[in-house]
Amino acid sequence: MSSSPQSTSSVAGIFGPGHTDEMMSFLAASPSPYHAVANTAEKLEKAGFREVQEADAWDGEAGGRYVIRGGALIAWFVPEGAAPHTPFRIVGAHTDSPNLRVKPLPDAGSAGWRQIAVELYGGTLLNTWLDRDLGLAGRLTLRDGSERLVNVDRALLRVPQLAVHLDRSVNTEGLKLDKQRHMQPVWGLGEVLEGDLIRFLEEEAGLPDGSVTGWDLMVHPVEPPAYLGRDRELVAGPRMDNLLSVHAGAAALAAVSARGADLPYIPVLAAFDHEENGSQSDTGAEGPLLGSVLERSVYARGGAYEDRARAFAETICLSSDTGHAVHPNYPERHDPTHHPRANGGPILKVNVNQRYATDGSGRAVFAAACERAGVPWQTFVSNNAMPCGTTIGPITAARHGIRTVDIGVAILSMHSARELCGAQDPYLLANALVAFLEG
Repeated sequence: MSSSPQSTSSVAGIFGPGHTDEMMSFLAASPSPYHAVANTAEKLEKAGFREVQEADAWDGEAGGRYVIRGGALIAWFVPEGAAPHTPFRIVGAHTDSPNLRVKPLPDAGSAGWRQIAVELYGGTLLNTWLDRDLGLAGRLTLRDGSERLVNVDRALLRVPQLAVHLDRSVNTEGLKLDKQRHMQPVWGLGEVLEGDLIRFLEEEAGLPDGSVTGWDLMVHPVEPPAYLGRDRELVAGPRMDNLLSVHAGAAALAAVSARGADLPYIPVLAAFDHEENGSQSDTGAEGPLLGSVLERSVYARGGAYEDRARAFAETICLSSDTGHAVHPNYPERHDPTHHPRANGGPILKVNVNQRYATDGSGRAVFAAACERAGVPWQTFVSNNAMPCGTTIGPITAARHGIRTVDIGVAILSMHSARELCGAQDPYLLANALVAFLEG
């Protein structure tokens, strides 16, 4: 069994409630993977990291570096005196969340309403997007090949639900949504005009008319994150799956680098895109990005393949993603002996069929990190009658041959437009990650 949850007054880590405040600001400022990466890079820059380009030659000097590719970021800190075969300690996470994404021909409409054509991304909980005030954000690609982030963070769109008077069975037989017909948001009245949305976004971004030739855009709820509950012990907000882990990983990496002259490992943050649809992309965990960065780091320090093999053999990755807190209205859906609770500390995720990559040796690594940080922790395993989700953990382990452990924070309403976690769990996780990265 895992350790018993304890009062956070005994936690000896460097992060406290202020970390949760910062996490909420990060969620609000990161409505797309591209914004999440840009905001993470800004945090790392303030901690002394510098961006390196994949097309440039890399040096082996000590210090912090990061690479951005689309909606993914890999950051690492090389301690003074690191050998070519020095192993890595990796915090893995992902920047994407289930949502509604704009189609290539976005301008649509019906019955006098102007609408935006959207495609469903990932396993989104459809009903949570109904009757919400929605904004629009993402990446615009210009005619010259440059890119510009855009964020219309105000009430712009809405997916209207059918009134109960026109669906008398909704409260007895359940809500039935057609993914194609019922999820297209409205944003005005009148005639559908081709190119209207992109012209609008060009104006919002201060760009010349006709300068945008490509886009990666998505819808987001504009309601900000908020503390919830009698004692404000809960946090409600969007995209906790999995920006909560991205934020914790970046905070931990920055903290470790600030006091990391004697680190026995090279600490790494790997924040991938496209986890929610299988990770099969050049910016996903199944792509070559992480392996390429780690190998180039070895070679930049004068190493050869033998050094790469030695480094990878001792490397460990914590795949940090959200997991399921026991639901008070559906406790029977959970394993009867494993009931992770909000504010009970990070969870160790186990599945013997390798939907999670954790094994006994990985459990020991995680337990040791939590013990050093003074952080309580819990264990999650799925009910045998329920299919188990998966993460970047098994993919990372299989692709790179490195030991990987699946962990995270227990939440409710996973894949909803707005999720719920304990207010203490974000900083408990960050403190555990610091202890892990320090080794």
